[in-house]
Amino acid sequence: MTRRFSLEDLILTANLIDGRWLSAADGARFAVIDPGTGNTIAEVADSGPADAHAATDAAARALPAWRDTLPKERAAILDRWHDLIVAHEEVLGELISLEQGKPLAEGRGEVAYGASYVTWFADEGRRIYGDIIPAQQRGKRMSAVKEPIGIVAAITPWNFPLAMIARKIAPALAAGCTVVGKPAEDTPLTALALALLAQEAGVPAGVLNLITASRERGIAAVADWLEDSRVRKITFTGSTAVGKYLARESAATLKKLSLELGGNAPFLVFDDADIDAAVSGLLASKFRNGGQTCVCPNRVYVQAGVYDAFSRKLADKVGALRVGPATDPSSQIGPMINTRAVDKIARHVDDAVAKGARVLTGGTRLPECGAHYFAPTVLANATDDMQLCCEETFGPVVPLFRFDSEEDALRAANDTPFGLAAYFYSQDVRRTDRVSRALEAGIVGINEGAISSEAAPFGGVKESGYGREGSRYGLDDYLSIKYLCQGGLE
Repeated sequence: MTRRFSLEDLILTANLIDGRWLSAADGARFAVIDPGTGNTIAEVADSGPADAHAATDAAARALPAWRDTLPKERAAILDRWHDLIVAHEEVLGELISLEQGKPLAEGRGEVAYGASYVTWFADEGRRIYGDIIPAQQRGKRMSAVKEPIGIVAAITPWNFPLAMIARKIAPALAAGCTVVGKPAEDTPLTALALALLAQEAGVPAGVLNLITASRERGIAAVADWLEDSRVRKITFTGSTAVGKYLARESAATLKKLSLELGGNAPFLVFDDADIDAAVSGLLASKFRNGGQTCVCPNRVYVQAGVYDAFSRKLADKVGALRVGPATDPSSQIGPMINTRAVDKIARHVDDAVAKGARVLTGGTRLPECGAHYFAPTVLANATDDMQLCCEETFGPVVPLFRFDSEEDALRAANDTPFGLAAYFYSQDVRRTDRVSRALEAGIVGINEGAISSEAAPFGGVKESGYGREGSRYGLDDYLSIKYLCQGGLE
């Protein structure tokens, strides 16, 4: 019978290393804060290099046996893990909302989304095929086989504390790799709960190791993973600046990296678009998690002929969004993750207004709700000299830019060093083909605002990183290809 855990059971405060729950080597701890209230939820281990090294040692010891398990045996464990995650959807959703601040309905949705990656890669792990290469010389047989790359270091962000780590751990385990991981300092509790369920599902000791560390200790806490040649891959979701740092510091051992980095997503609305559908698509893509996702539209370009109508309809919808605590079932927008996030949003809005933007709705902090709340905002008359044009706001702010021609829109959309996601709305099938090919992004939503799926490759181009997560392509980043050449057969 499946063991059921309560919310209190799932709030863990220690590191998971070699199957044991351990305090940091030096005993240090740091507080995890509820962004809605500012209260401390728990104090967790504040790890350092010694803890990271211990995790690497455990993963190295566990690797040979895990690598040699049959794919179907690994898949069976992942299937059990998936079932446990789904069985605990409600309490995991509550935990996500508690430490991250997204409304409870979104927290539940993230649990289902993260679980989908676990079951997807359980299935994909059963189908890791190689190739027989057609003979080029008599008496020789050539083939290519795929093998687990080795120890994987997974470093994840705070905005999707379950889904991001699930879609890194699941393919690694399915491929036969062992894992060392560090969740974001703002939201470590969900990751630790997920690890407990993995243990319960039968993941052997040392195969999955998680440590937590404060902002003050930061990436330096896991420097061991960058320098240790036993760690063969780093998978990271976060800022471009940190991604570049990881690439530089791990170069000495030539690790394989998957980097899902910053975005500055454009959202284009052409004058032949279904305006109501475009408004709905923008609401879905922009205000998920209060605008705190890497694929949220950051710049909305609307063609002149429909600009006024689109602006009015959007402002009406955004102004009606309900802001409140994550625990309130009626809330559609919860608190931002911390004070720094709210300060950045306010700075972007103030800069835009000072440079001529007009507030159609919102535009202010909401101190009556709490310190970390900001009103859903629509700004008209945005221009490319505003901070929000070139910096990712990461909050519930929609700046509206006016454009005249398709060429102007594409030029503006691509005028960024980033290239993660892009969206556009048009009912002209010829334009659909042209624009989808011209947009410089790893992901393009065409008349669609909800683009994420475990079956689709997720990742960017340019300074939004490289590598793909999800889909059949996502497993390849955890495998290496070995060429076998056998001679003397005649």
